[in-house]
Amino acid sequence: MVGRKVYVAGHRGMVGSALVRRLEGEGCHVLTAPRETDLREQALVRQWFKENAPDVVILAAAKVGGIWANDNAPAEFLYDNLAIEMNVIDAARENAAEKLLFLGSSCIYPRDAPQPMAEDALLTGPLESTNEWYAIAKIAGIKLCQAYRRQYGCDFISAMPTNLYGPGDNFDLATSHVLPALIRKAHEARIGQGDFTVWGTGSPLREFLHVDDFADACVHLLKTYSGEVPVNVGSGQEVSIRELAKLVADIVGSAGELVFDGTKPDGTPRKLLDSSYLAGLGWTPKITLAQGIASTYEAFLANGAPTHTDRK
Repeated sequence: MVGRKVYVAGHRGMVGSALVRRLEGEGCHVLTAPRETDLREQALVRQWFKENAPDVVILAAAKVGGIWANDNAPAEFLYDNLAIEMNVIDAARENAAEKLLFLGSSCIYPRDAPQPMAEDALLTGPLESTNEWYAIAKIAGIKLCQAYRRQYGCDFISAMPTNLYGPGDNFDLATSHVLPALIRKAHEARIGQGDFTVWGTGSPLREFLHVDDFADACVHLLKTYSGEVPVNVGSGQEVSIRELAKLVADIVGSAGELVFDGTKPDGTPRKLLDSSYLAGLGWTPKITLAQGIASTYEAFLANGAPTHTDRK
């Protein structure tokens, strides 16, 4: 990594900003594109790559969101992500980038895949319907990297993160993922802005990884891995949504009663990654779930959390 020009696509997002932080100690030159370089527009992407010629590309840019967002904007989730992937991956090839890391998602795996989900579970069954549009786009990105590796000899690799969270997360209840949504709801209940209501029954099991751990894993893969099989990146620990909500309530200090809305969808019953391959490459996470939630809540408070009078 020393001396390399490393382009982080999507540097303003939670994952991208974590990658920028992590790369600061690698002795590389981090490149970012200005906001007006819309990655969905091929001409703009080609021009930026021609002018900057990055040695390494990390494709963290994507349109993301939770169940509600996926359900209400399926065309945007599919089109935007396909366009971003195609433009950036092809521009990296055209400008002879030495390496590219594409970031996928654990939702690429079938809804009923054997648990924990190994890399070879990909395309072995139907997807979870609540996020299939995003999942299909991510699968296409993985396959594009594989195809460019086979046809052009490009050293393009893919990493599949589990549910990520941390500083810079999206706390908008209409578009957020489960953990930031729980933090927001617990905080609002704490300051007297409503009940702490959780979507679904609370029974689904989920795995979470702090975004700073994920950024560290990405750098590790860039240094140690070269292959077409997408590599799972997870914590190896799972928790039910009910247990997670209680943990969030304790950390936030929300003493109100938890309400589970069974009329809302649960999503996939269980989603645990088999990250043994990555462990074999010498990487394991360092941040516990409790530590990560506490630091994420601190970041939420410091960056625009509601501040009405605390009733406690």
